Amino acid sequence: MKWLNKLPGFQRTPYGFELRLLRLMPQILLAGAVLPALSSWMARLAFTEGSASEIEHRIEIFDFIMLGVATFIWATGLTVGIGCIIVWLMKGPAYVADGYEVSHSDKPKE
Repeated sequence: MKWLNKLPGFQRTPYGFELRLLRLMPQILLAGAVLPALSSWMARLAFTEGSASEIEHRIEIFDFIMLGVATFIWATGLTVGIGCIIVWLMKGPAYVADGYEVSHSDKPKE
C-alpha cells in the first residue's frame, strides 16, 4: 500500500497572506517580549517623584501591566501562528483517501 497518494488533477491554491504572516511571527514574538521589557526598564528611570514606597508601588504595577501585555502578545501571536499553519496545510496538495471495504456494500439494508 502506497501512502499519501496525491489526487490527480488537483490544482494547488497559491499561498497568500498566511505565509507572509507566518514568516513575520518570530519578529512579532521577539518584539512582544523585548518592548515590554524595555518599557519596564524605562519606567525605573521615569518614576522619580514621591516617596520610595510610592515609587516602588508604581514600578511594581507597571511591571505587572507589561507582563500582561507580553503575555497577551505571545498568546495572540501563537494563536494566529497556529491558524496560519492550518491554512497553509489546507492549501497544500490534496490526497486520495484509502478505500474502506464495507461488508454490506453489495447488499445494503432496506
